[in-house]
Amino acid sequence: MVEQQSGNVRQSKAPLIISVIILAAIVAAYFFIPGVQNFLNESWQVLTSDDEKRIEQWVSGFGWMGPTILILAMVAQMFLIVIPSVALMVVSILAYGPFFGSLIVFVAVFSASTVGYFIGRYFGPVIVQKLIGPKSEQKIEDFIDDYGFWAVIVTRLNPFLSNDAISFVGGILKMGYWRFIGATILGIAPLTIFIAVIGKSTSELKSGLLWGSLVSLVIFGFYVWWDKKRKKAKH
Repeated sequence: MVEQQSGNVRQSKAPLIISVIILAAIVAAYFFIPGVQNFLNESWQVLTSDDEKRIEQWVSGFGWMGPTILILAMVAQMFLIVIPSVALMVVSILAYGPFFGSLIVFVAVFSASTVGYFIGRYFGPVIVQKLIGPKSEQKIEDFIDDYGFWAVIVTRLNPFLSNDAISFVGGILKMGYWRFIGATILGIAPLTIFIAVIGKSTSELKSGLLWGSLVSLVIFGFYVWWDKKRKKAKH
């Protein structure tokens, strides 16, 4: 009965539609509102300048609103496709430096993961399937069933894997909250530290993230292969 119900649930197009509307609004504002164009141009120039003092002075103008906006954006990006989480991590570290930027990233990921977890736990599979699709939900559910704690860690290691979806599904499966959060922090820490180390130089950031993602994917693939081989040996 549950499987039949899952098969009838279709992924909602609302996240895609809202994302397109937001993106179109930003593009329109850039071309038709001089203040927005100046702000976005200045933001890009400052954050890619590699000038730490200039970045510090620019960021200080936002006060406490800066970190708050980044944390709220990390929560909002779970429901949108226009804001990649790794981009927010990079902006946090470029804007606030390796230490405070990383701290903001941890708080933002903790907040977003908590929201996703409790949505899954208290609103159930139907809502989650509408957000990420029934096929994705089932694949991640099988993955968590197979690897549990480690499934969350290896998913968080790579920015190209479904970080947000695993929060929803972890809640659906009623994985222990603190166990889930512990795996999330352990998994996100290497990526955050990696971005913090290379984040001082924006020229090396793109290639560094690409290579870091590829390496983590290889490690993940090796882990899955090793685990399957280990299980076969037991049987």
